[in-house]
Order: sequence, then C-alpha cells, then structure tokens
Amino acid sequence: MRTHIVHAHPETASYNGTLTRTAMQALEENGGSVTASDLYQMNFDPVEHGRHYPNRAATDGFTPLKEQRHAWTTGTVPGDVAREIEHLERADLVILQFPLWWHSPPAMLKGWMDRVFVNGGLYTSRMRYDAGYFRGKRALVSITTGAPREAFGANARGGDFDTMLWPVQYSMHYMGFSILPPFISYGVQGHGYSYEDEGRMEDRLRRKLAEWRSYLLNLNTADPLRFPGWSDWDENGTPNV
Repeated sequence: MRTHIVHAHPETASYNGTLTRTAMQALEENGGSVTASDLYQMNFDPVEHGRHYPNRAATDGFTPLKEQRHAWTTGTVPGDVAREIEHLERADLVILQFPLWWHSPPAMLKGWMDRVFVNGGLYTSRMRYDAGYFRGKRALVSITTGAPREAFGANARGGDFDTMLWPVQYSMHYMGFSILPPFISYGVQGHGYSYEDEGRMEDRLRRKLAEWRSYLLNLNTADPLRFPGWSDWDENGTPNV
C-alpha cells in the first residue's frame, strides 16, 4: 500500500510529529511505501493568490476558480501544487495529521486544500463525491487535542468531533476519497493546561501510539464513514427519500 501523509504542525518534535513518524515506521515495516508533506517545514504557501499564476486567464482581477481551471488546461499549475497532486495521485491512502486549533484544522491545512484541490482539474460539476477524481482511494484524519476525552461530545464544552471534523472529511469525500473513521488523540496537555499527572499522561500517550500502529495495520477491518453520493439526490439536488 502506498500512503501519503499531509502533516500540518509547525513543530517536528511535537506529538503530531511523533504520530507521523510512528505511522511511517509502522506502514513501511508492513511492506508499504510512505511519503509525507510537512507543510510548515516546506514553507508551503497556503494563501491562494494571483502571484501563483504568471500565465493569467484574466488580468483585470483575480478569480481563483478561473485561474485554477486555466492553469490546469494550459499545463501551468504552480509547481508546489503540482507536486502535492502527484503525491495524492500515487497514494492508495492519504492521512491528514494535524492538531485541533480553535475547533478546526490549522489554517495551513485549509489553505493546502484551497490550492491543491484544483478547480476544473481535480473536480468539476460532475466529477465530485462518489464520482470524484480520487475515487477508489482512502483518506484518514489523525488529530490531536489538549482537552481530555470527557470534554467532547454532543453539547459538551469541548465540542462535538463529528461536527468539527465534518468540513475536512466532507471535503475529502467531495474529492472522491472513501473516508475511514478518524483517529483522535485526546489530552495532549501542556503550556498552562493540565488535566492529569504528567507521568500518567506520558504513559497514556505511549499507549496511544501503540493503538495508532494497530489501527493502521488493520485498516481493512475499518468500515468507511457514510456520506451522500449522486444517487442520494435527484437532478435538482433534492434528497431522494
């Protein structure tokens, strides 16, 4: 299996970094090949902007959808974006590794999606959802949060992960990926926020890494999440009942 990890944390020594390294080691030891894009270390520009498109479709204003489509059809997709697309095309599995910041992914990861999911190339009016460009491939979110497990759930003070992860997971579904259940590492505490003894936390997080390895090595037993596809709507976009 070929896996590509999109890593979105600014510190390589972080627990997110450890999760990424653990995934790479586990999957490679199991006979797979793994590549990774460490977005911060790459200085990936997450801001979609006209400066990325020297061969412009229009110069009287910047319309991202128009310029992305033009770049795709003229073979002038920005180099950093083209390299990310190549990684995704080669992968059987894509892992998004990131921390929960303000109840959502870091802006770096959102910007990566803004730029890499190229209009007119990787999605069109009909090439979406279960007919998406990356159909047949799987995607998985691995996320960390400082608060303990007990803080999360419907109407809980930490928020509901089903709601907070919906934009990321649905966007991957929109691109055609089959979405596996997320792997959530709770209680990565510190920096003024503490919920348990540090020794207990370190022991718990070590056990979490073993759980992460096991999850990755048994992905074929995981049932994908259910998202709507074209058959769920009529020609007007109204849900079929």
